[in-house]
Amino acid sequence: MDQQLIQLLVNGIATGSIIALAAVGLTLTYGILRLANFAHGDLMTLGAYLTLLINASGANIWLSMIVGAVATVGAALVSEKLLWSPMRDRRATSTTLIIISIGLALFIRNGIILFWGGDNQAYNLPVASALDIFGIRIAYYRIVVVALAILAILGLHYLLQNTKIGKAMRAVADNIDLARVSGINVDQVVIWTWVIAAGLTALGGGMYGLITAVRPNMGWFLILPMFASVILGGIGNPYGAIAGAFIIGIAQEVGTYWLPTEYKLGVALFMMVLVLLIRPQGIFRGTI
Repeated sequence: MDQQLIQLLVNGIATGSIIALAAVGLTLTYGILRLANFAHGDLMTLGAYLTLLINASGANIWLSMIVGAVATVGAALVSEKLLWSPMRDRRATSTTLIIISIGLALFIRNGIILFWGGDNQAYNLPVASALDIFGIRIAYYRIVVVALAILAILGLHYLLQNTKIGKAMRAVADNIDLARVSGINVDQVVIWTWVIAAGLTALGGGMYGLITAVRPNMGWFLILPMFASVILGGIGNPYGAIAGAFIIGIAQEVGTYWLPTEYKLGVALFMMVLVLLIRPQGIFRGTI
């Protein structure tokens, strides 16, 4: 196999790892809250910038990513209290919720520009040499990104399958009314959904900053691959979103072997449209 093609494949796995974490958060908010959140990408950007803020104060990058994720979860819970909970009480339509989420995305992005400016920024990272494996040079932080993503995915799997809150989330995703009458605290499930979704998304944003520049529109440019991953894997299914994210990430990167890099998003859009035409329910059944 061509060495350049292998290099692009490796890059695609790293990109897919980042998209996977954010796509899981996106599919959870839709599967449980029935919210197609277009502000999800900017929540990812917020996580990257909060990581940058802590890192710039002198903390190491790993502590910065944890604190940035916790702060992003706090911001998500504030939006739940001020926006999403009142809208659910008023039984707002899905169109209304989408419009509100776009407004929230613009609010977050412009707030970031106001506070940090519009220039590209970078974390204060120790210099790490790329690894040479059979002639393929793999950046150290790309390996770190994949390893962190695998750990986060394994943690999510354990939570969903083996904990009380995970089983409650699955019940609410299947049938919220039945879950409520069976004694499940739906409000608590909603809070945990935001904690998990925002935490994973912020971690994805922090990880994205490890391999690229931190900039205000970084999450917005990933929102299309996120939705493409969710649709490809089956809306509401976190495992499907993970599989879809790796497919999209690898396809985007490997596609640049034949196409100019400007067409990366076009690859994600093409795959999303193709899935909607051929198998609208996605690869997997759309449920947790």
